[in-house]
Amino acid sequence: MECPHLNSSVCIAPDSSRFPNGSPSSWCCSVCRSNKSPWVCLTCSSVHCGRYVNGHAKKHFEDTQSPASNHKKSEKHDKEKPLHAVCMDCSSYSTYCYRCDDFVVNDNKLGMVQKVREHLQNLENSAFAVDRHRKRKLLECSSLNSKLFKDNGGASALCATGLRNLGNTCFMNAILQSLSNIQQFCCYFKELPAVELRSGKTAGRRMYHTRSQGDTSVSLVEEFRKTLCSLWQGSQTAFSPESLFYVIWKIMPNFRGYQQQDAHEFMRYLLDHLHLELQGDCNGVSCSTISQDGVMLSAGGKCCINGTSTVVTAIFGGVLQNEVNCLICGTESRKFDPFLDLSLDIPSQFRNKRSKNQENGPICTLRDCLRSFTDLEELDETELYMCHKCKKRQKSTKKFWIQKLPKVLCLHLKRFHWTAYLRNKIDTYVEFPLRGLDMKCYLLEPENSGPDSCLYDLAAVVVHHGSGVGSGHYTAYATHEGRWFHFNDSTVTLTDEETVVKAKAYILFYVERQTKPGSDTKL
Repeated sequence: MECPHLNSSVCIAPDSSRFPNGSPSSWCCSVCRSNKSPWVCLTCSSVHCGRYVNGHAKKHFEDTQSPASNHKKSEKHDKEKPLHAVCMDCSSYSTYCYRCDDFVVNDNKLGMVQKVREHLQNLENSAFAVDRHRKRKLLECSSLNSKLFKDNGGASALCATGLRNLGNTCFMNAILQSLSNIQQFCCYFKELPAVELRSGKTAGRRMYHTRSQGDTSVSLVEEFRKTLCSLWQGSQTAFSPESLFYVIWKIMPNFRGYQQQDAHEFMRYLLDHLHLELQGDCNGVSCSTISQDGVMLSAGGKCCINGTSTVVTAIFGGVLQNEVNCLICGTESRKFDPFLDLSLDIPSQFRNKRSKNQENGPICTLRDCLRSFTDLEELDETELYMCHKCKKRQKSTKKFWIQKLPKVLCLHLKRFHWTAYLRNKIDTYVEFPLRGLDMKCYLLEPENSGPDSCLYDLAAVVVHHGSGVGSGHYTAYATHEGRWFHFNDSTVTLTDEETVVKAKAYILFYVERQTKPGSDTKL
């Protein structure tokens, strides 16, 4: 948005000595001392917390506005008076105007906003360098169990890159970090050529099209590609996915704003929109690469969701067989449903067991959840089956079989459920294997699969910390080149398998184990 209040609100010098010490992303609110979501006023350089913490930045703006007077003020005087209306996020460096109640994309004639942004970035980098030097000194006196790799006998910085929290965007960061560690999926996007977006003719360039209101000015695929390319390059500074988040706002209205969102819901929207956008280029790299390299789908394209196959359905796409039997006449109905992930209920008998160490009964396992999903189930009165032979709704049973397993099996544990008035969280610990998840017993035709073709190894885990879907915090664990990492927004740390298996998983990403070394399918 073009803000008209910059000249009257941006009054501080870019090198102002009134800025606090330390890195801007860790500055504390001058009122409540919280270091979460700090915002700096571009009029007086005071630091306050954002509206989703305690809202002191907005209150600072409101308190600095003079009370309405009875006499009419001139427009000139109103424009010249400092407004304290514009502030900058100290983590993402985005600018917001409280008078416009929107984010600002322009600058004043002197370019002061950009100068302040660059100054804050320099302060952040300097503070990070000092902190890194201090950690390296400590490393020399510590064991190998640290946050740094050992390379050729020396210490080199951790190669993983964090993602800045843009304001309750941990749900997005956890999903992006998980997907970035699924090698087949990630490498496909990273190897795509860059797309130059222009409003006029593309001069022969391949261009992706969004399916949102015919908008061709943004590309989710391109911004997703840029984000993946920015991770795992050894950058010491967390990457800010602002451009990707902007595109998400434009094409996924459900995720506009800065309130907490459901990570699973976001993942499904993201995969669906990537799939749709790639379908818009059915003659380009996406489809031809898949067919040339022989990525096979089920017969008749059963796991091809919404038409043409793409890397999304080739990697995550599987097929379920839904079998319904009428209990009155015995008529059997079968239907094949494609899926990108499976949502599993946590069996009711385990829902009060919160930790792995509790002694009250057996531990809930992932196999218990899978068995509950595929077991024969009698439909209740609200789900009566319309029997075509009986010509009316009848009591029936339902059972799921997996007809085709995907290359990456995504399992969503249904931790949130609706009660009469609110959505509660099931905080049960579910035990899951790091290696060798055997899916053979859930297949429709297990005899047609090889002994090792149904084994899966864990690649990533998304965890929700907190009590409700609209609150709390998301982090992710993922394995990269044999090491496990914990991704907590801009912070990335090495961890171990013992820590990972204790996590209360929300989403699990399992990768199909290759039967022959070096037989990885390239996409």
